[in-house]
Amino acid sequence: MHVYLLMSIASNSGHIAEETKADLLKRFDGRMVADRPLADLVTFGIGGKAVLYAEVSTAEELAEIVAAADDVGIPFFMLGGGSNVLVSENGYGGLVIHNSIKGMTANDTNIEAGAGIDLQDMVDFATEKELSGLEFAAGIYGTVGGAIFGNAGAYGSETGAILKSAELVDRKGRIRTEPAEYFDFGYRSSILKRTGEFVTRAKFALKMGKKELIRKRVDEILAHRARKLPQNARTAGCFFKNIPDVKEEFGKLAAGKLLDEIGAKTMRFGDARVFEKHANIIINDGKASAEDVRRLAEILKAKVKEKFGIELQEEITYLGEF
Repeated sequence: MHVYLLMSIASNSGHIAEETKADLLKRFDGRMVADRPLADLVTFGIGGKAVLYAEVSTAEELAEIVAAADDVGIPFFMLGGGSNVLVSENGYGGLVIHNSIKGMTANDTNIEAGAGIDLQDMVDFATEKELSGLEFAAGIYGTVGGAIFGNAGAYGSETGAILKSAELVDRKGRIRTEPAEYFDFGYRSSILKRTGEFVTRAKFALKMGKKELIRKRVDEILAHRARKLPQNARTAGCFFKNIPDVKEEFGKLAAGKLLDEIGAKTMRFGDARVFEKHANIIINDGKASAEDVRRLAEILKAKVKEKFGIELQEEITYLGEF
């Protein structure tokens, strides 16, 4: 759920000298590895290797690694649930940090969760605690951190509307907590896309509800998603952002509607194809390469631009060199 101008690109913007690489591996012995394949960490199941890779489970671990990477001037990228990332076969020439910060607690009507928690797990937790406000997130691919980063939303609500505060690590490795107002939420965007800061933990303000009513709404949304979204497919979910339009339901013109009208559901490039039930979803239908997916996306964008004069914007992040 990411956007910078027309697309979000986390580029291979640098080269890690072998001496620097060796020093970091020695410093973080057992916590950092070299040449880690990334395909199994992203929902597309596509991609090459990260020159360096580390998994973190606390804010302090993340801060230490980020500070070290900043000190030696190497590029680094935070990976959460891997649901909105297309990784190049060329891999990523920097450090990939995998956010696995877990833990979840409820206090009165607030839920605090680690950034690495799966969104659906938080939805289920809130339901059990009889807390309402997270139902919209049922079935959304991704983690708590990613949801804040891209202001994930559906069915007329979004993450920014329920966030109370979040703990962050900045690009220098400094830890601090900011209130919801700091995040400057917009449609599928937050200030984090400009600052590059990382969420480690977050607190959400919900309201009391009846468990049976919350569960009913969650089940309705999950059933609706099951009817229109692929199950157990290698995909990043919706590939393009919807278009702001006050005349449309929830104030958005569905990108899938425009894509449907240009015949997207019958289109493919290599082993990348558009899902037959939802024109805004691209699937890895076998052994698709990242380039297959990117080329198909470019074709779809061009056809929508030609017919409607609208430039679709990707929700996904392109990681590495394309």
